[in-house]
Amino acid sequence: MDEYFLVSGGSGGIGGAVCRGLGAAGYRPVVGFAKSREAAIEIAEQTGGVSLPLDLASDRSIEEAVDTLAADRSPLAGVVLAGSPPPALGAFGKIEPAEMALQWRVNVEGPRQLLAGLVRRCLRPRQTGIVIAVLSAAMGEGSDSTARGMGAYLISKYGPLGLMRVVASEYSWLRTGIVRPGYTETAMLAVFDPRFLDTIRAARLGGRFDQPEVVAGEVLAIIAQLRAV
Repeated sequence: MDEYFLVSGGSGGIGGAVCRGLGAAGYRPVVGFAKSREAAIEIAEQTGGVSLPLDLASDRSIEEAVDTLAADRSPLAGVVLAGSPPPALGAFGKIEPAEMALQWRVNVEGPRQLLAGLVRRCLRPRQTGIVIAVLSAAMGEGSDSTARGMGAYLISKYGPLGLMRVVASEYSWLRTGIVRPGYTETAMLAVFDPRFLDTIRAARLGGRFDQPEVVAGEVLAIIAQLRAV
């Protein structure tokens, strides 16, 4: 399969696992990274993909990434939006404007700008494409309550829901999906008090959190389902 699949945050725990899963499925992952160049290069070498600077907080970085992908002759099959800053913990009333702006920029505005460019220049000419957004179980769903103390992070995680609905509505040929991972063994856990994490682990079956490969498996399953439609 000579198709690319872009993964924003591709050098991170979940993003890296998604890239490895895409490579195993026959895609060529484009490992998007903001800072972790060496990790992105290593993942690209492991998966037969390529690394690509992609800072979702930078207009210029996004534009240059779109230019690079549009110039390549290999088709872009889709995008996995897996990049996100870790949450800054604290009460809703103490959310710093700079933190809210960062979370919104990387989780909503950056992906919006990225998708707008990729749809126009890479996906619409072929009238096909898949977009998967990695959200968070902490947002709450059904009977599950929204987690406390991660306000800016969780508010911004709702943005991609609207983004997915809008692009799916305006481009009938574009297929979208979401995953909502819970606590996962990645570097993002470092923002939490270890005692809190121990309490959460103790309440879980088996006493451990999910591995990034489990989340990646969910992403790959959705991609397979959407391709079969």
